[in-house]
Amino acid sequence: MSQSTSTYAVAGMTCGHCVASVTEEVGALAGVTDVQVDLPTGTVTVTSARPLDDADVRAAVEEAGYTVGAA
Repeated sequence: MSQSTSTYAVAGMTCGHCVASVTEEVGALAGVTDVQVDLPTGTVTVTSARPLDDADVRAAVEEAGYTVGAA
């Protein structure tokens, strides 16, 4: 089975709590197998069992209190 990996730019993350919130919300999406947040660059790399709908990832990031920009 092949994995799908996508990277998103997330605005507003400033600390470890931000990273934990985004990781928790995005990680709860169906099919997600890994979430890596790079705080200094503001990027979130999501690995999943199948390609994700960008709108679902955006909604999860917004649920955590942040916004997705262009990666």
